[in-house]
Amino acid sequence: MKSKVLPDARRIVVKVGSSLVTNEGRGLDEGAIGEWCRQLAALARDGREVIMVSSGAIAEGMKRLGWTVRPHEINELQAAAAVGQMGLAQMYETKLRENGMGSAQVLLTHADLADRERYLNARSTLLTLLRLGVVPVINENDTVVNDEIKFGDNDTLGALVANLVEADVLVILTDQRGLYSADPRKDPAAKFIDEARAGEPSLEAMAGGAGSSLGRGGMITKILAAKRAAGSGASTVIAWGREPDCLLRLVAGESIGTLLVAPTQKSQARKRWMSDQLQLRGAVTVDEGAVSKVRDGGKSLLPIGMIAVDGEFSRGDVIAVRDPSGVEIARGLANYASSEARMLCRKPSGEIERLIGYVAEPEMIHRTNLVLTR
Repeated sequence: MKSKVLPDARRIVVKVGSSLVTNEGRGLDEGAIGEWCRQLAALARDGREVIMVSSGAIAEGMKRLGWTVRPHEINELQAAAAVGQMGLAQMYETKLRENGMGSAQVLLTHADLADRERYLNARSTLLTLLRLGVVPVINENDTVVNDEIKFGDNDTLGALVANLVEADVLVILTDQRGLYSADPRKDPAAKFIDEARAGEPSLEAMAGGAGSSLGRGGMITKILAAKRAAGSGASTVIAWGREPDCLLRLVAGESIGTLLVAPTQKSQARKRWMSDQLQLRGAVTVDEGAVSKVRDGGKSLLPIGMIAVDGEFSRGDVIAVRDPSGVEIARGLANYASSEARMLCRKPSGEIERLIGYVAEPEMIHRTNLVLTR
């Protein structure tokens, strides 16, 4: 049996690669996609939140266009993605609906996650979809990206999504049983690795290059993705995507694939990141009532508790929270820019839209994005 990482996971990101989704380029594998969707629906009914990161748009587009070799020209890749994305989204929508689940297509680029405001917007959208009981199906927006802004592979995208939504676990489904000490297709003496610590340098030394002409990943990208996911406290499982009931058996605690354990828990990783921010963009001063609620009651910071705003910051920046005497008691991610925050001081949340024209969140800083420093 594995550790309780999987059975305890409440928010799970599942990434599946092109070779599995398209049955090695022969077209969308309806049976396999149906099986994954059945398992995702079962997990959702069990009270877990699930997100699918799926490759396959370019491979499906190639099949529909009659291409047998992956093109190198970016415009041809974009064209293939545009053609293939239609079928990919339709297939997931159909199979999830057959299992009683709604679905949503979400296309992301590196720029969406590099810009703090767009990062928060993407996060808010995904968390809202999860709250509504909808399964987000995410792919890289290959129709508009170029070489400078591509993720490069959907293993990286899966890890970034795990970071984005603060997932407990990233499950990477692949055409291999898991991680080996060497390529088992070339070295019969290769040893299977059941469990290791994510980010261990020795893991990268074991990995080889890309495994398929359809996708751009390989075991090295999966190891690096696990390292990236561990930065926000998410452990990673690398497993064979055609293993019967793979996802359901994993959350039941069965030992399937390779488990790469995050060395830091999710909440600790996030709080450490915010605590380590040395250059804060600004601060808000709050009244004693807000101090008590934030510091002693574990509550979010509402605009009505703010009495002053210092510095110039944007939505998504880490800012300090100070008591009336100027002492920092906490820090966290601002839901509103400094110019907006000044208009919101001493105002109830119900007045936000009237004052600034929109509502991002009812809080200035949500409790999940806030860490106490005193």
